[in-house]
Amino acid sequence: MSRTSAAQNAVVELLRMSPVADDLAGRFARAGHRLYLVGGSVRDAMLGRLGNDLDFTTDARPEQVMRIVTGWAEGVWDTGIAFGTVGATKQGNTCEITTFRSDAYDRVSRNPEVRFGDSIEEDLVRRDFTVNAMAIDLSTKVFIDPHDGLGALAEKRLDTPATPQESFADDPLRMLRAARFVSQLGFTAAPRVLDALAEMSAEITRITPERVQAELSKLVCGAHARRGIELLVDSGLAAHVLPELPAMRLEIDEHHQHKDVYEHSLVVLDQAIALEDGPEPDLVLRLAALLHDIGKPDTRRHIPGGGVSFHHHEVVGAKMTRKRLRALRYSKEITEDVAKLVFLHLRFHGYGKGEWTDSAVRRYVTDAGDLLPRLHKLVRADCTTRNRRKANALQRTYDGLEERIARIAAEEDLAKVRPDLDGNEIMRLLGLPPGPLVGKAWAFLKELRLDRGPLEHDEAVAALREWAREQGLGPVSEGQHAPAAPDAAPDGTAATPKYDTGTSGAAAAPPGTTPITTDTHRHSETGPSGSAG
Repeated sequence: MSRTSAAQNAVVELLRMSPVADDLAGRFARAGHRLYLVGGSVRDAMLGRLGNDLDFTTDARPEQVMRIVTGWAEGVWDTGIAFGTVGATKQGNTCEITTFRSDAYDRVSRNPEVRFGDSIEEDLVRRDFTVNAMAIDLSTKVFIDPHDGLGALAEKRLDTPATPQESFADDPLRMLRAARFVSQLGFTAAPRVLDALAEMSAEITRITPERVQAELSKLVCGAHARRGIELLVDSGLAAHVLPELPAMRLEIDEHHQHKDVYEHSLVVLDQAIALEDGPEPDLVLRLAALLHDIGKPDTRRHIPGGGVSFHHHEVVGAKMTRKRLRALRYSKEITEDVAKLVFLHLRFHGYGKGEWTDSAVRRYVTDAGDLLPRLHKLVRADCTTRNRRKANALQRTYDGLEERIARIAAEEDLAKVRPDLDGNEIMRLLGLPPGPLVGKAWAFLKELRLDRGPLEHDEAVAALREWAREQGLGPVSEGQHAPAAPDAAPDGTAATPKYDTGTSGAAAAPPGTTPITTDTHRHSETGPSGSAG
């Protein structure tokens, strides 16, 4: 098919899929103005994936646009009007209409001096990439492509309308967008774009962390995430926005199954993506897969006689993950979830061939909590040995663990593991007022529940009274109140104990627990299997 035919087909597809665009163009024409579909909307129309978010440009000034859409749109907003953009909704479509722009940048900050232009050509040359610098005149149905964006689209080539140096100097975020488009669309950056990225990567520091985070999330969630990450690292951009990635590139994988830990992490990312089962990409899982081994460079130790160890790299990695994601302004929920997965990813390798007790299985489930399905995927993805026999054995072992989890969960409702006695009953039995001692007793009973499974009521009461005697509370008759501990909180409450995840703010593990970063895991880091990450 010729490019002319492709363009014409795109126009037809656009009008078939979005009659709203044609309707809106008629209103602009009657007001004496031109309206163009532009940018990503044209690109997506060419790819046959036009959605409900439509981008337009026009010669009308913002106040004129407001008058034209008022009374036609179901909703109108002007939050971007200072930059020439008016938003509107119509029949389930979101329309953003921007006046021709001819901006000037001070090339110190990212913010331009907003200047309105007079022609579509002037507007298109200031756009980020040629595949986004195409337009359709909705009045005449003429396809406008002064920078051969259609050719670049056909070749999956990412290039800029102006020189890359001019484009990136105007807005350094475009460098990160280049990696994002490689990830989302599977494009390849043009040689001159690669040169400019390497030359100008430090300019990305002009961009706010929030903007960087938004682009990075889109990149990680792309259909070709590995390619986007590779461009991020190879260009030098990662050194400024996610420096832990190139740091891993310098570390040789301890099993010598991959070029280095960085390459191993990319394989884990690919395998984690393949295990996703939801309708949307899983940002938390993908970030955890990418970052699960970032603690290795700081924990690398050479073993006399050969070999390398990375003791407690999951603890160090969880701390590093939290620090980096906070710096990138990720939400607290995403930050904590990713850090927890990084911390827990090595736990399974203490399982051996199934030696864990039911108590250890319960702890695995309760420590993971709502993240258990993601932890299953991460652990499976972390098996990157090229020895198929060993890989299959590891997968069978994990199958066995999941079967045990399912069996115990069916018997005990693991999702709601709580002590056999609640706080009110603890206070009644021991004659305690609200305070830290109640919290300690509750924690003891929860540990007992994890160790032994559900107890009969009388067993739980007897165990509680024995614990109270060991604590020096002595026999406390019903109705008698033991004195509150001197460190009681002002309101008399006690915080629910938390496991120490190796990150700031967590309490020590409750009495009787086994820390999950003990030497029981070290064999998986230094052994010959090549299975653990």
